[in-house]
Amino acid sequence: MASSSNFSTAQISEFLLICFPNYQSWQHWLSLPLSLLFLLAMGANATLLITIRLEASLHEPMYYLLSLLSLLDIVLCLTVIPKVLAIFWFDLRPISFSACFLQMFIMNSFLTMESCTFMVMAYDRYVAICHPLRYSSIITSEFVVRAAIFVIARNVLFSLPVPILSARLRYCTGNIIKNCICTNMSVSKLSCDDITFNQLYQFVAGWTLLGSDLILIVLSYSFILKVVLRIKAEGAVAKALSTCGSHFILILFFSTVLLVLVITNLARERIPPDVPILLNILHHLIPPALNPIVYGVRTKEIKQGIQNLLRRL
Repeated sequence: MASSSNFSTAQISEFLLICFPNYQSWQHWLSLPLSLLFLLAMGANATLLITIRLEASLHEPMYYLLSLLSLLDIVLCLTVIPKVLAIFWFDLRPISFSACFLQMFIMNSFLTMESCTFMVMAYDRYVAICHPLRYSSIITSEFVVRAAIFVIARNVLFSLPVPILSARLRYCTGNIIKNCICTNMSVSKLSCDDITFNQLYQFVAGWTLLGSDLILIVLSYSFILKVVLRIKAEGAVAKALSTCGSHFILILFFSTVLLVLVITNLARERIPPDVPILLNILHHLIPPALNPIVYGVRTKEIKQGIQNLLRRL
């Protein structure tokens, strides 16, 4: 296998990313809204991180988890969008062999890290509503640290083989990637080796990680709903649901966008190939742009913290 890796590296030193192969004229029209979404995502997440850092009242486990989510969003955006905009604006299509597989690794690992973070946040809300008297003893700063280590270690461990398997293939059918991003499937199609194991591993690992997170999230909210429906006090149900409403909206949006992307890829023969490419880009932009906004609008403490931050400027 070492000779295969050396051969592939010698044969190809860079790939060419061809965004929207059938409708390249779209690029100029799309660059403006994508740029605005990118600036919104960066600005909103940076504001949220600074607010949580400076506001003492937000130094709680729930907001630390939200900070982790914002950090993941920022890294995902910076990994994908600047290169896409460089292609749109300056026609900078080449991407080095190593940079392509680094981008592939970050996309695969950080996407599943986001899903895992949502799962931890769902557990946080489960403890807050179903076991409120034990919340402060269970959800501590140490718990957040351990959860962050678990989120990073689990997803790096399972995602690392994806770019390694792709990088060890022999690329002898050209170097043109018909995508704006170095996805595993787009790149491995250029190989003249058998990519069955490569595809199978990504499918099994991806759905195992995302699927297990989704199951645990659904279970958490099932228990939350069961407890909330038993509450008799007037207004207590609305108050309890409002504590996890923002989180539920973000999970629903993340899952919906991901589901649409999966469906369009499965129905690729019936859908123009440029549609999944566009959806893939938007999946790295829209959730990062909306996550901090939803929390900022729906969470009184964050809203107050942002107002205090603006007064200091």
